[in-house]
Formats: sequence, structure tokens, C-alpha cells
Amino acid sequence: MKVNVELETRRDTLIVRLSGELDHHAADGVRLQLDEEIARGRCRHLVLSLESLQFMDSSGLGVILGRYKLIKQKGGQMAVCHVNTPVYRLFEMSGLFKIMPIYATEEEALTELEVAL
Repeated sequence: MKVNVELETRRDTLIVRLSGELDHHAADGVRLQLDEEIARGRCRHLVLSLESLQFMDSSGLGVILGRYKLIKQKGGQMAVCHVNTPVYRLFEMSGLFKIMPIYATEEEALTELEVAL
């Protein structure tokens, strides 16, 4: 199974919805796609929605951590939402929740980033 990436911009926040599997086969493509969107300069913050992400390995964690660093360099914030149990465990073991917040829904994440519609 491959990964699907859906992008939406609300004000200055890029919402990224991932579905499928974010593994070493898909990591480079997702990384490039997100980097291009961030480089366009229309977004300052990033919300990563993982509700339909069925699998992620360490390559996926690398993609997420790298985008976190890019967003922080731009003075923005990154949040994660809709994290299912297997992916949550991976985030927990890696310590990513110590550096970025997790929310139940996109709307909660957007509200916390102060860009809710």
C-alpha cells in the first residue's frame, strides 16, 4: 500500500492529511511534496492529521521531525492530530510528543495554533 497526501491551507496553516503507509518506500516522495509546499511561503504553521495512516516506520518519523524543524525555523508551530493507536505508540516511543502537541481533532489543533476559521 502506498501513502496518500492531501494538502489544505487555512490562513497561514498547512493541513496535511496522510493515509496509507508512510514507510521507507514513500518517505522521500512525501518529504519532497511537503518541502515544496512549505517553500512556497504561504504557510507558517503545520497540522499533521494521521487519522487514516495505517503504518509508519522510522523513515516516516524522520519526515515528520524534519518538517517540524523547517516550520520552527520559519517561526511557526507544528501540531499532530487524529493519531491512531499504532502510530501513537511509535510517537510515544520516539519522544516526538515531547516536542510537538497532539490533539484529538484538526479543529482543536487549529484553535490552539490560533488560526481557526
